[in-house]
Amino acid sequence: MTHPAPRLALVGDRSTAVRSHTRIPGLLDALAERDQLVLDAYWVPTEDAAAPGALDGFDAVWLLPGSPYRSEDGAVAAVRTARERRIPFLGTCAGFQHTVLDYARHVCGIGGAAHGESHPDEADLVIVPLSCSLVGHEGAVRLTPGSLAERILGAPRTMERYHCAYGLNDAYRERLRAGGLRFSGADEAGELRILELPTEEHPFFLATLFQPELAGDGTRAHPIIRAFAAAAVGGAAGGGAAGGAGLNDGR
Repeated sequence: MTHPAPRLALVGDRSTAVRSHTRIPGLLDALAERDQLVLDAYWVPTEDAAAPGALDGFDAVWLLPGSPYRSEDGAVAAVRTARERRIPFLGTCAGFQHTVLDYARHVCGIGGAAHGESHPDEADLVIVPLSCSLVGHEGAVRLTPGSLAERILGAPRTMERYHCAYGLNDAYRERLRAGGLRFSGADEAGELRILELPTEEHPFFLATLFQPELAGDGTRAHPIIRAFAAAAVGGAAGGGAAGGAGLNDGR
């Protein structure tokens, strides 16, 4: 019996000016053709993601780069929906940053948690400018032994590509950790680059400050993207719209 392909919400403000966005169609094709991981993918603008029920019926959520989003509330709502409903979730670059905002606000009780790019004058800036901008840079990431990230990558260290200038304010690290968030990857200076939730709490919840979309030449999906797609396929309950790996502009 053939089951419908899992429905994937690509949450972000689609733009040809964002390189990772232009990589998505090829990565979906590679997942289908090389890895037999077929996803029915839909772009969901952040303004739409803010509406109640916007992500109903989706089997996985990927919060893509592109900050500042047109709707910060929509981006944070997408993270919260995936987290609370235990839907496989991946956040990359700005997706990492807004995952931190969701967790700080809705789990750790930091109601005024803010992003320094869009709200630089707020008191609780949990996302701040990096000590050194990573726009266009590549760097090493050391992985925490036994973490989901390490199991996916199969090595203690990885080289990754970035296009960002904001990251976690280290003053909030321990409060977030105490709230249950796991930080499973850091650069050589100890600055955080990967976060996740324990697999006993969520089937797949991972965010990276780097952009796995930019790995290689785009003809083969990064291991983190493959693992996310596998979680979506494995976790789908057989509902949702039928379809292939084609990329849809709306729901």
